Amino acid sequence: MKTEIEKVLSMVQEGKVDAAKASELIEVLNNRETGSSSSAKPVAYADKTLKIRVVSSDNDNVSVNLPIKLIKVMLKAGYNIAGNIPQSEKYVKDLDIDILIEAIENELDGPIVDIKSADGDTVSVIIE
Repeated sequence: MKTEIEKVLSMVQEGKVDAAKASELIEVLNNRETGSSSSAKPVAYADKTLKIRVVSSDNDNVSVNLPIKLIKVMLKAGYNIAGNIPQSEKYVKDLDIDILIEAIENELDGPIVDIKSADGDTVSVIIE
């Protein structure tokens, strides 16, 4: 392992990698030798959370965290309910929740939706 770390340090000296990347590489080498990993225990997909964040320039912010275990039922029910409320109908009529359901069925992880408007509003949907 010592020679591998020396190679990483040589790469830093030669400008092939920066210090941050070198630190990551050395950490991986150390973890590989000790047989451990930087994360303690992988999270089962069903234990993850769908996070919806809306940040409005008018401070009408929304933060929703939903366990993946409940998502499919909640998406369908919430979509149907919102579609029947006149004040919210215009917001959900163009939503395609099937994309989210398909992402969950395929165990997609990370960002799904990331929107930034010209007014400074942002919408993000993330599974983590």
